[in-house]
Amino acid sequence: MRFSLALAIIPTLFSIEQLCAQDVPRGWHLLDETQDQHYGISLSKAYQFLKEKNKIAKPVIVAILDSGVDTAHEDLKPKLWRNPSEIPGNGIDDDGNGYIDDVYGWNFLGGKDGRNIKKCSDERSRIYHRFKAQFLGKEIDSSSVSASDWSNYQIWKKAAAEMNFSTEEQTELLFVEITAKALKRHDKVLRKEMGTEVFTTETLEKFEPQTKLAKEAKLGYLTCIKMMGIDADEKNTNTIEQLDEYVEGKKSAFESKEKVPFDYRADIVKDNYLNFQDRYYGNADVMGPSPMHGTHVTGIIGAVRNNELGVNGVADNVQLMMVRVVPDGDEYDKDVALGIRYAVDNGAKIINMSFGKSFSPEKAWVDSAIRYAASKDVLIVHAAGNDGVDNDVKEVFPNPRQWNYKAENFINIGASGDPATTGSLAADFSNFGKNNVDVFAPGVKIFSTLPGGNEYGNLNGTSMSTPVVSGIAAIIRSNYPELTAVQVKQIIETSVSIPDSSLPNFKPGSQREPIAFSNLSKTGGIVNAYQSISLADQTKPIKKEILKPLNKTTKSIK
Repeated sequence: MRFSLALAIIPTLFSIEQLCAQDVPRGWHLLDETQDQHYGISLSKAYQFLKEKNKIAKPVIVAILDSGVDTAHEDLKPKLWRNPSEIPGNGIDDDGNGYIDDVYGWNFLGGKDGRNIKKCSDERSRIYHRFKAQFLGKEIDSSSVSASDWSNYQIWKKAAAEMNFSTEEQTELLFVEITAKALKRHDKVLRKEMGTEVFTTETLEKFEPQTKLAKEAKLGYLTCIKMMGIDADEKNTNTIEQLDEYVEGKKSAFESKEKVPFDYRADIVKDNYLNFQDRYYGNADVMGPSPMHGTHVTGIIGAVRNNELGVNGVADNVQLMMVRVVPDGDEYDKDVALGIRYAVDNGAKIINMSFGKSFSPEKAWVDSAIRYAASKDVLIVHAAGNDGVDNDVKEVFPNPRQWNYKAENFINIGASGDPATTGSLAADFSNFGKNNVDVFAPGVKIFSTLPGGNEYGNLNGTSMSTPVVSGIAAIIRSNYPELTAVQVKQIIETSVSIPDSSLPNFKPGSQREPIAFSNLSKTGGIVNAYQSISLADQTKPIKKEILKPLNKTTKSIK
């Protein structure tokens, strides 16, 4: 599931926190709590520290495994990674890596005919129908089947149990569907009255309707927008598009128990999915049909700094590689595993993964890729999720936990807000976990790049927190390249800012149940760029030979 695309519009539908939230300044996540009174990451202080140290940064490649990126965006184009061994558009695999014209990265959701997967079903539905004929109506004993079939049966039973949807979920869908219909009705009137196809809440509030119908439409539109906590600068077209996408996705999920979801992968990609050796599929279109999420994430990490355009990325000296693996729906394990390997093989030192799901039938492939990244000294930064649940109780994939190994190059990120304006340190949608979420980072109303060449806007989610951390990691690896991925993770965790216990904080997913922020993650803190850089400057490099070697399992499927 792509974390925070639908949830960016409706983080929590009935959230008092969202309804009462005040505005935060654009780029608040970069500010300093002491100097600016906003609980950001103290980025200016970090760069001032580096300047005083006369550090000369080296370029570092950050791979973004996501939905796609607008390669023509004014604030991203100068920072995009370009494959130095590939000649654009000649239809030849110049570097011999198996991927033709992979100039900016690779799209594992594309077909050789140029088509692309936009949407697909959730993994739960795919598992349910994949094994339905084999297991439906049967009680299987572990002693009567192979270990593989027993494993498949266990995951199928879990998927089947979750195919029944609660009354609360259905009520939520009904609410969003009614709201979307009302917005469309009001939107049609307003576009005609205002003489424009695109407007924001800000421009609508200044508009003076001349007819009774337009006055009613303005009131109705603004009521819906404010009730759902949607930002004043969000465009009407984006709002309606994402609400429609949310409704369509939920309806498909509700229907999926009786109706087999359409297999877009078989129609477009045409790979042999269950054969991991069939890996040279896809196309070079890293933008794809739905690049909003990936473009926003990419800008948070590395939009050009100090160019007097829309936003400043966290990291300066970066090259941003897009690997498209996330559709509207749950990503496929095979694409994630191959995406990680592609990024590693092409020089990425940090991999941002702002996605996750509740089922992972081919987890072994992803686990192997994570170990491969570890063997090549690559840090993986991953979103904890937006369901407001405890990751110590409900597993989210990918994760660092493997059969007999926990990946030390993997860091899980929760989402924080600005307590002065959102009313809580922890975002109410964020997943948490004392053992399985490592740190929190700003993830509420994060302003960044959007598709369209020169567009910008706010999104919410752990998807936004994750690139904040990837950006900090990139600053460290750029200025202290001798430090290992494991050291960078340890530095980020050790240098967190521990919030004052008097600051307001509520348990995510609850009806504002108070909880100590220290109980929501392993470190109990929020990342701080200045403190991370200061600690990195004091950290002695270790020999990279002591990294855990690639094990036999990984080698066997490489």
